[in-house]
Formats: sequence, C-alpha cells, structure tokens
Amino acid sequence: MLIAIAATATAQTDFTSINEDGEIMTAEHRRNKSDSLGNGHKEIPKGLRVWTVDERFGDRLAALPDTMPHMFMNSVFNTGLRGEYNSLGNLGAPRQNRIFADRDEHEQFIFMQPYDYFFTRPSQYHFTNTLSPITNVSFNTAGDRTNGEDHLKALFAINAGKRLGVGFKFDYLYGRGYYQNQSTSHFNYSMHGSYLGERYQAHVLLSTNHEKVTENGGITDDRYITHPEIFDDNFRTNEIPTVLSKNWNRNDNQHVFLSHRYNIGFNRKVPMTKEEIEARKFAMASKKENDAEKAKEEERRKAKSQGRDFDEEAYDRKETFAGRPDNAKIAGNQPADDKKTTGSERITVTNKAMSDSLIAADSKAKEETEWMKNEYVPVTSFIHTLKLDHYRRIFQSYETPENYYANDFYQYIYERGDSIYDKTSHYELKNTFAIALLEGFNKWAKAGLKAFVTSDLRHFVLPDDKLGTTAYNEHTLSIGGQLSKTSGRTLHYDLTAETWLVGEDAGQLKLDAAADLNFAFLGDTVSLAANAYIHRLNPTFYYRHYHSRHNRWDYDDMSKQTRTHIEGRLTLKKTRTTLRVVAETLKNYTYLGQQYSITDKFLRTGNSVAVRQHSGNISVLTAQLSQDFRFGPVNWETVLTYQNSSNKDVIPVPALNVYTNIYLNFMIARVLRCDLGADMRYFTKYYAHDYSPSMGQFTVQETGGQRVKTGNYPIVNIYANMHLKHTRFFVMMSHVNAGSGNREYFLTPHYPFNERVLRFGVSWNFFN
Repeated sequence: MLIAIAATATAQTDFTSINEDGEIMTAEHRRNKSDSLGNGHKEIPKGLRVWTVDERFGDRLAALPDTMPHMFMNSVFNTGLRGEYNSLGNLGAPRQNRIFADRDEHEQFIFMQPYDYFFTRPSQYHFTNTLSPITNVSFNTAGDRTNGEDHLKALFAINAGKRLGVGFKFDYLYGRGYYQNQSTSHFNYSMHGSYLGERYQAHVLLSTNHEKVTENGGITDDRYITHPEIFDDNFRTNEIPTVLSKNWNRNDNQHVFLSHRYNIGFNRKVPMTKEEIEARKFAMASKKENDAEKAKEEERRKAKSQGRDFDEEAYDRKETFAGRPDNAKIAGNQPADDKKTTGSERITVTNKAMSDSLIAADSKAKEETEWMKNEYVPVTSFIHTLKLDHYRRIFQSYETPENYYANDFYQYIYERGDSIYDKTSHYELKNTFAIALLEGFNKWAKAGLKAFVTSDLRHFVLPDDKLGTTAYNEHTLSIGGQLSKTSGRTLHYDLTAETWLVGEDAGQLKLDAAADLNFAFLGDTVSLAANAYIHRLNPTFYYRHYHSRHNRWDYDDMSKQTRTHIEGRLTLKKTRTTLRVVAETLKNYTYLGQQYSITDKFLRTGNSVAVRQHSGNISVLTAQLSQDFRFGPVNWETVLTYQNSSNKDVIPVPALNVYTNIYLNFMIARVLRCDLGADMRYFTKYYAHDYSPSMGQFTVQETGGQRVKTGNYPIVNIYANMHLKHTRFFVMMSHVNAGSGNREYFLTPHYPFNERVLRFGVSWNFFN
C-alpha cells in the first residue's frame, strides 16, 4: 500500500503542492526542489489541485487555491482586494464595481448581484483533488460586541482514490455595524463532489445561502461626517441619525448544479514522465527485495523442517553468484589464444555475435516498452449540464418616515399603516445537452469543436393588487457552438456563438471571441490577449416586471440591449507590467433610476424607483495600467484606471481610479515571512450610483439639483501581513487617515465609510 501511495503521489505531476514552509508550489517548481523524502523527512503528502467548471460544458479550468498569503489582509473587505467597489460601508453590505468594464451583465434574479462576493456561482467554485485530507479555517474580526465585525470560513476536501473527490464550504459573516441600523448576517453552506474517470466524468455542487441586511437609508445629514464642528453635540459614529429604522432585506436561495459527460476514445502507449519512471523503479526494486526476503525465509523454514542448520552466508554467496553473468560464455565470444581460427570456428563466433545482437535488441525493446504507460485518449464527449436555482427575496419594514415614498399602490388593501412586506420568488431550471469533438487526440486535431442546445424554464411570483400573487412562466430554447484551442503554450483561442429560437428571448444573440499569444521577446515573456463580444439581449425579468407596495412596473415592449465589447491586454512577465484597454458601445442600455427630495430638516420625501432605457448609443473607454516594482525588500504595486463615458448621466464613472500598495517583504528568524506596509485606494469625484433600500439595488441619481458627488478622498490602511508555514495572519489599522483632509469618505451617496478600525485575521491549513 505504501508503494502504491508513493507511486500515485509521484505520478500526480499536475498537482499544486504546499511545501513544509506553507508555500504554494507548482509541478515545475517542485522539479527544481530536492525531494523532502530523499532528505529523510517522512511527511504527509500535501498535493492539492483546484479548478473551476464551465457552467455550460463542465470543462475544467485550472485555478489557484485560496491559500495565497499575498494581499490576504484585503480579502476581508467587500470593496475588493484593491478597493475597486463602492459599498455601503459595513461588512456584508451590497456593492457595485466602479470599473464599468468589469461589471457583470444583468441576471434574471437581480437582487443577488450586489452580494457577488458572498454568493459563489458554479463557475467560481473551487473543486478539489487532494493527496491527503485538507482543512482550511479562516477568521477575521474587528470591533466589539456592539459594533464589531466577524467572518468565519471553513473549507474541507478529501479524496477517495485518484478519481473521486468531495468537500464542503461553510461561510458565516456577521457585521453589527458602526453606524445605526446597518447590521448584516450572511450564511452559506456548500457541498461539492467530482469524479474524474477516463470515460465518465461528473461535477456536483449543492449550496444554500441566506443574506440579511438591515437598511438605514444613509445618514440624514452628510455634515455629521464632513463638518462635525457645526453641531452643538459631539456625535459618536453610532449616534449619527439615519433615515430608516426597522427595515430589512432578506435573500434566501438554494442551488443544484450537475455537469457530467461520457467520453468515447481509444488507448495508446505513451512514455512515462521522469517522476513516474522513478516511482516504477522504486516499486520494482522493492518487489525484488521483498521476493528475495521471502525466498530466503522459505529456505530457512525448509532447513528447519529437515532438521539441519541454515547457512545464511553460503545462501547469500549462492544468490550473489547466481546473479552474476556467465564468465565462460563471455569468454566464448573471442579466441582463447592467438591461434588462427578455422572457418567453422569463425562461423560459430559470427553466429554467436548475431545471437547476442538479437538478444541485446530484444532487451532494449523490452526496456523501452517497460517505461511506457497506457493512456486513454478521449475523442468525443457527450455532455449534459443541469442547473436548478431557487430564490426568494423579502423587503420588510415596520417603521417608514412620513411621505418617504411617492407612491403607495396597496395601502387600501393591506391596511397595515406604514408596514411593508414585499415578497418575490423565482426558480430557474436550465438543461444543456452538448456533443464535443475534443482537441489533441491526434496531431491534426488542433482545436476542439462543440455543438449544444439549451432549454431554460423560468418561473416568477409577484404580489398582485388583490392581496394575492401573479405567476409568470417563461421558457426559451437556444442553440450554439464553440471552436476552441486550450492546449499548448503559444496560442489559445475560443469562439462561441449562441442564438435563441423560441420563447421570451427569441431573437437574442451572443457572439464571444477570445485569444492569447505567448512568446519570448528580449529576455522577457510577453503575453498578448484579446477578447471581444457582441450581446443582443432582452432586459431580464425584473426590469420588465416588478410589483411591490411602493414600486411597480410592467413593460412588455422593451427593446433588446446591444453591448459591443473589445478588449486588448499586454503583459510583460519580467517587468511585471500589464496594460489593458477596453472599448465598449451600448445601445438601449437599461438601468434603474431613483428620485427623492431632501427637506430642510434633511428628511427624504417622494422616493420612487423606475426602469429607464436609453435608446441612443453610449461609448465607454477604459485604460488600465498595472505596474509592480521591487527594490530589494521594498515592493511597490500600483493599478491606475482611466474611464470615460459619453453619457455620464446614464453611466457615471470616475475619470481616475487608483490603488497603490508599498510594503517591505522580509523574513524573521528565517521562518516568518512578513509584509509590512500601507496601501491606498482613491478615485476622482463623480455622481456615483445611489442605493435604494426598498429595491436593494444601486440606482442612477435623478434628484436634480440635489445630486451629490463622491470621491476625491484617499482611504489608507497600514498592515502587517504574515505567513508562517501553513498559517497566514495579519494585523491592520484600516482607514488610518480618518478625520483628516476633507473627510468626504463616502463611497455611495449618504453612506459613510467606516472610520478607523483595528482588524485581525488568521487562516490555518491542516493536513490529514
């Protein structure tokens, strides 16, 4: 069993491993390191491989484990690793990306998109294959029991053989909130399994989520933050008045994802890798040694049964002599003396030489085939993917300020005074059937080809105006194909097309293309990547239909949105430089707009949210430069993003977005790696999206002269981020510059960012 385990562990050359210092190592890195077993360390094998799965075809895409120490301290924020998201300030609050090119397209259930940092889609989930059971526990905390934040995450993965892997993820987030009425509580539990056989492969993901957010509508007066000196009372953060109280948004959702395929192909002999040959030799030597010991033990028992002594030294000499070549036969290949040989003798010698040559050739052929392995080569795959999603969303309120809403559609029915209970639910069942001709099964098959058909059944439930519900059913059918090349190091490409034939989305079209070219140039590794798409899509359901007590619309004649996206990326590995340029054009762009008035007493009145569709074309240009420098222990990483929108009233974006991080990287006592530094996020002023508590969505400001700009304020964190073997931990003072400068630390209008907060975080990896 030990020999088999050793051979298996060595053969898994595509595993990402974690060494005895807790560092992530690829197979290439491992080949450049000495084997710890060879140095006398008997350790548990720590190989770990993770990948994501394409939601349509179930194709596996390599990924890195969530165990990287760099930037670990920023993983606790819902504003992103580099602060590129706007949020409401609290842990677990909704968010929206300021970089328009990085925003996802609208989904059917739009209420979950602001929680994309917590809600894990199948295409983002990490499936695992491990050499030994692995557990990761992460925890970060800040503040106290009154206003603090806590986030606990646990991951577990194990394999039953090389083919079957299972695991689970538990995620619990609780943000009490530093301001009034903004607590959050999120819970996720996911289970996954994968089977990777030669002919049959499958991935299964089951998950359930609960997100609860208390809505405070923002603070009543921004001057509590920007000019606190004008107030007679010195308000603490948790004493600043907010617009709403006793208002909640709740999301509950469950998900089932299954992708499986059956491969048809053939077997062929291929050379073993260096590691596999070494494992085979080790196994053969061990078997020979074990057989010799068994034979020796058998002779010992035989001698004992015959009543004689066993001469171990004589037995060893006999075995040693038996293993030597026959000297007499070797000597027969040449004359014993200088006598002239006869003709018959020469023929005998020649025949002997020919015989030896044939024996040698046969031995060489046997040796060559001995280091070959049997490989199954799939040619065609039959694929089925099933995705079942169930969502429920509730907006609930027990206290609403007078005249806060402009419309009240159901008050005469509900007779609940100012209480609100808006509920909607949705489920979606999507089945995709595909057939794939796989690349690489022979030297002429340079690309893979797939054809697919997708059936999508959607069901929605909304309240009606008679204290009941209205159900909507939609069924669509689409077909498409894909041409792709993923193997090799130099060139990769992917061309995908899909069109909808029947149903609500009939006439939709999606064309996607991506390619990358990698080559060496002037001692550097250069990567050129490009992707482009044209999507002509129907506005999703909740942009066409929505019913609630204070917001309502039904639009059956909305035009399809067209989005054209062209992107290029240049990466220089040696100089650590990445340049990215994105040009986009949008027609019939659909969005949510919000209107309300702010009274002299800083109350909100006449609040309404409505769907807007801009019929003209809007162009958005994005240019992004990422540059990392290293000067000995000093590291400086910067990401600069420039954006320009041709219609800033519909698509507002900041002209400049900056993230910069400077830190010292050094070792303490040769075992503790430390990043000691500070980072900053900053963006120029612009009319950022507002937030609607009743919709749980970010909305374009339509408040006329009462629109407000956010930005032009740096947020600085200082930190010590450390890594010791299998443990990552950090200490951070976030927003260390709170109270300085113009004090306009609003990412979303009227929602201030948390002030100076001391944070701690730790993450452990456990093996076996």
